[in-house]
Amino acid sequence: MDQRQRQVDGVQPRAGHRLHRAGAGAHLRFHPLTPPIHITRAVARRFARAATGLNAPVPDVGAVLDRYGYIQIDPINVCGRMHDLILRNRVENYRPGGLMRHLHGDGAILSPDARTAFEHHLPGSSILVAMPHDAWPHLLEAMRERTLHDGAWSGRLSADERKLAKRILSEIGSRGPLTSSQIGDAGPSRPGVWGSATLAKSTLQKLYFHGRVLIARREGTRRFYDLPERVLPPATLAASLPHPEETARWLALTKLRQRRLTPLKRNELAHTRDDILTVKISDTDAPLLHILREDLPLLEASREDPESTRSFPPLLLAPLDPLIYDRRTTLALWDFDYTWEVYTPPAKRVRGYYALPVLSGHEIVGHVDPKADMKAGKLNVISRSVRRGHAVAPAVKSLARFLGLR
Repeated sequence: MDQRQRQVDGVQPRAGHRLHRAGAGAHLRFHPLTPPIHITRAVARRFARAATGLNAPVPDVGAVLDRYGYIQIDPINVCGRMHDLILRNRVENYRPGGLMRHLHGDGAILSPDARTAFEHHLPGSSILVAMPHDAWPHLLEAMRERTLHDGAWSGRLSADERKLAKRILSEIGSRGPLTSSQIGDAGPSRPGVWGSATLAKSTLQKLYFHGRVLIARREGTRRFYDLPERVLPPATLAASLPHPEETARWLALTKLRQRRLTPLKRNELAHTRDDILTVKISDTDAPLLHILREDLPLLEASREDPESTRSFPPLLLAPLDPLIYDRRTTLALWDFDYTWEVYTPPAKRVRGYYALPVLSGHEIVGHVDPKADMKAGKLNVISRSVRRGHAVAPAVKSLARFLGLR
């Protein structure tokens, strides 16, 4: 075992952090991509809607995670949280908080063997997601790398943090899941990346990013952390560290599995040539896009337009819905220039703080900017802009019912 992994920041690694690599030294086969498949924008729209799961809701959250790889988690709650807005359009009878109940149980904490997914950040990003257990091995190298570099948010522990880390892990081990406010003698608040933080909070956060603790449950916005072996099943923790090429392949395919029709970067293509196909939308200036090879039958079915006579009710899409995640692709494919504007200064906003695109059939016809007034029990529409001839009221009423509002 590498000495730098044997003792990281004074804390011994757990069994799940094995350093031997599965398939180390193996070389992936790189083949030239086949010529692009030419399709029209209408075919691409039909394919994208079906492939991202908006045509036929599935029975449960687990089915969505298995098919699409992850669901992005975001705490902002203007008219429902991001993950709930994504899932309500894809899961039958989905209710607010369904993803968290799936991850952590409803009331009593789930045992490791009863869990099928967990939440963590995607490697190389600040994106918090829910993922199936098979993603865990691909996070280990990123966790180890964070322990080797300075960083206020997720980097190596400072001297004070190292001392506190030992006590935090001991307290969690004996007391069970804890939040930072439950750590005794937390120390004074001090500046951090996202505002002030106590020493306990910054230490616990780094232990999370290093994989030493995981989120075991939530109460509102409070996260309760536990030891990995009490969150993930033994078989998951015992998995070998993949070769870097395998993790690079996993990351690229996870991106494509999530968005289903999207451009890939050159380095992503190098690791996925056996798994993907290239698509050119002939009547747009869209860049070359890619699909999973397994989705070819669905693409061919979209050419035949089996849904041409099917009527879809209008949907309000989450700001980071997989269908519209890539701005350039959304503009080329849907003729809709959209940016999530929560971090845009008010004077520069075009559509609104939390504007939701309106999907009507196989067109995006505008947006609605809703805001929940929980005290009044009402969903207000701050602004809207919808193409004439398209009814949006049913979609707004559906969202209000979902939130328990009028």
